[in-house]
Amino acid sequence: MCTPPMIQRYVAKISGPLLDRIDIHIEVPAVKYKELRGSAASEGSAEIRARVLAARDRQRRRFRKAGEKIYSNAQMSTRQIRAYCELDAAAESLLERAMQQQGLTARGHDRILKVARTIADLEGAEHLGVSHLAEAIQYRTLDRSYWA
Repeated sequence: MCTPPMIQRYVAKISGPLLDRIDIHIEVPAVKYKELRGSAASEGSAEIRARVLAARDRQRRRFRKAGEKIYSNAQMSTRQIRAYCELDAAAESLLERAMQQQGLTARGHDRILKVARTIADLEGAEHLGVSHLAEAIQYRTLDRSYWA
């Protein structure tokens, strides 16, 4: 088992700009045996696959309709992020607080918005909401745990 200082030293070897280029980084705890063997009803692979395919189709249609030469949220430029990731006042405030508290860079800001747009697409939502943005911010664990 590594102690927090040992983990901090290891993660510190990864440069901030490199870490900024990773869209999602989260800690995944070990699964307890009872949870692994339990029969909890959850979304199956077929349902997840259908949701992902629908989200990808939604993205392709959005960009094709606008005449863009991209097919996924991950490919959006800064201009496209501003066009397709509009935020209401509450979401804007949440993102501003996250930027300040976690010391996020402009690249980190854009990554969060791309991930939030994808989360909204997976839900079938037309507009980004606070919940989409909050979930995307949660996927920046290393920013919060080791860099802030």
